[in-house]
Amino acid sequence: MPGEAVTLQLGHYSGCVGAHWWGLQAAALRSPAEPAELRAAALLRFGRGPGGPETPTPRLVALELKGTAGWGGSGGPAATGRPRRDRALFAGGVGSLRADGAGTEPPVSWDGAVADYRDRAPAGGCAPRDTGSRRGDAAGDGKGNPGAAGPGAAPAGSQDAPSVRLWSDYLNVHLHPKSVYVIRQYLHDGDCGCLEAFGQGESLLQDPACVEELEDRLHFYVEECDYLQGFQVLCDLHNGFSGVGAKVTELLHDEYSRKGILTWGLTPVLSTVGDPQNSFYRLMNTALGIAHLSRHSSLFCPLSLSGSLGIKPQPPVTFPYIKYDASLNYHSSAILAAALDTLTAPYRLWSFQGSMMHFADSLTFSGRKAVAAWAALPLPALSGSSLPDTLSAHQQDVPWKLLSSWREQKVSCCFAQSVVLRGICKEKATSCPGQPRSPLHSCESPEQVLQQYLHTQFPGAYSTSHVLQQPCDTRPPFPQFFSPLLTSRGFLLDKAQGSSSAGVESIPVLAALQSSPVLHSLLSGLCRDLRARNARRCSSFFTAGVEQDDFQEALEELKTLSQCYETGFGADGSEDEADSD
Repeated sequence: MPGEAVTLQLGHYSGCVGAHWWGLQAAALRSPAEPAELRAAALLRFGRGPGGPETPTPRLVALELKGTAGWGGSGGPAATGRPRRDRALFAGGVGSLRADGAGTEPPVSWDGAVADYRDRAPAGGCAPRDTGSRRGDAAGDGKGNPGAAGPGAAPAGSQDAPSVRLWSDYLNVHLHPKSVYVIRQYLHDGDCGCLEAFGQGESLLQDPACVEELEDRLHFYVEECDYLQGFQVLCDLHNGFSGVGAKVTELLHDEYSRKGILTWGLTPVLSTVGDPQNSFYRLMNTALGIAHLSRHSSLFCPLSLSGSLGIKPQPPVTFPYIKYDASLNYHSSAILAAALDTLTAPYRLWSFQGSMMHFADSLTFSGRKAVAAWAALPLPALSGSSLPDTLSAHQQDVPWKLLSSWREQKVSCCFAQSVVLRGICKEKATSCPGQPRSPLHSCESPEQVLQQYLHTQFPGAYSTSHVLQQPCDTRPPFPQFFSPLLTSRGFLLDKAQGSSSAGVESIPVLAALQSSPVLHSLLSGLCRDLRARNARRCSSFFTAGVEQDDFQEALEELKTLSQCYETGFGADGSEDEADSD
């Protein structure tokens, strides 16, 4: 049986991904009564209020800024004399929100009338639309300015429901009073007073009062665990929260050295236009964040739908059966949450006998602390097809997309990988008389089918794999941005269906974490971008608390880390020469 994990969300975009992720956990609890494959208590705690039913809440500590996620300066829900939209009903799921104040102030309680706002879902079960009208709420540059929709964007007006500005607008689980810690020194929204630089974030966690508050919340959750596996850290990379994450992971590493620390560096889709200085700030935040987070984590994975984390943003990732608006955090974070829910399944399985530390060790040997994420959302599969039939249709190339911010390319090798396939029928295919149609059809179990497929696609790689019957739930508040070529269960149709009120309720997913040569390109590319520009000219970044020597040390760490992923062939040599100036 898997142990428990404590999750930390550091930053607004991490909150967006987290809100969808917790929604997926709640949806799994509402699924039909069948044997559960994933242990809900690995991420959720179950408590009973006075006279109320048992309520699951995330084992979560979320660090946020003033003006974010529906919490005012005192940390509690904004007491404006009216109920917040946090309580909206999304197709049967109550979005109730509970949080306490920052520091030592008591939580703000509401003792007036309470109302539920019910949003009637339009055709297709669409969830509310994120207008991206507030700075930092839509994807954009390092300061949160809105970015442009990518080629996979949904047509204008395709989402007709009310606007969504903050992640609390689509959070549909209760939060424990210990969950949200509001940082008062900085604002989420505004032209000044924002958390923009790595050094600012580091300085916050050097304040004894802030550290004490964080440790108090962590200890609360840790001490109630029967067996603590470790920590999941969701951290914004593009802003000052990268510095917060650096100090938080250092604290966890020092205090819980024998526990796993799995860190996910999150970046929204970046605008292709923006202020050059802001872009350089973002680049330095990202580079410093990756260097420090990799140093103190058991495993580090950058996650983004942006085509690049470099100084020149590339077009966002596109999916053949999802038409999302890349400028909306509500959309992009949902895709990353679905991938994250699948990628983290191995150490949440009821049958899992190891720990998060063992899971990380299987991927990060030989100094390769960073991994890349891939996902097929949804996995193209015909309704009723067996697993061998589905995988046999993709013998030439695995149909997944890279979610770790590098130019799309075919990768035919990796050092190690953890692969999860979910939502495909496990029944064995009925073979025609005579010889099996393919080696996959001769396998005895679904796990053997997937292992045989991975051995063919990635010969010589150390692969672990899991096959889950349970699909990824995509009912609201998950956005309905799917192709009309999909059934309500996410399988392919022969032809597009007309407008349906049911929408897509679940999808099959194939996802992987890989220790891959693609990390060499990503990390060395960041080094090249930084070395090509004179960082000394950006004096305001260093006045925020980062020393020049520390910055150069982080660059060397990135270069050393990138060299761990060299394969000894290809175009890597030119990149190394460019870095050796």
